[in-house]
Amino acid sequence: MKKMLVVVLMVGSILVQPVQIDAEVPMPCSAVLESVLADHVNAKGAALVYKVKLTPSFPRTSVSIHANHLPAPSTAGEYDGYEGFTFIPNEISWRFKLFPTPGEGSPTWTGRIDDITADLTNSTVEVRLSNSNTGKLGPVILRNTMNACK
Repeated sequence: MKKMLVVVLMVGSILVQPVQIDAEVPMPCSAVLESVLADHVNAKGAALVYKVKLTPSFPRTSVSIHANHLPAPSTAGEYDGYEGFTFIPNEISWRFKLFPTPGEGSPTWTGRIDDITADLTNSTVEVRLSNSNTGKLGPVILRNTMNACK
């Protein structure tokens, strides 16, 4: 009986191997940034995330944002622009200015940051209002998590 149990355990351990789950964000990837405001259904964006090697040291992570149909910043108060805001809860955050592109109607807001060294798994990417004079970061307009990055 003991020999049979040993054989069953050995065969079982060979046939049933543990599955490794790769929890890191696959790169390159992109995530759709959705509006958090019910009255701004046309506001959408995209975050592109990938590794860049801009110096002889190790690669960094680049996050770029492209956002369309955002409300004029001043409609929400004392704001004059938008910023990208990426953060790992209770750990670290990064802010970067988004710039409006010229065009008809509302501008497309774009920007990027290229020097992130942290693993962005379980992080969040947002587009938020900002005041360039005070440095104040305002409410979230668009958001998604890096877990949605594909």
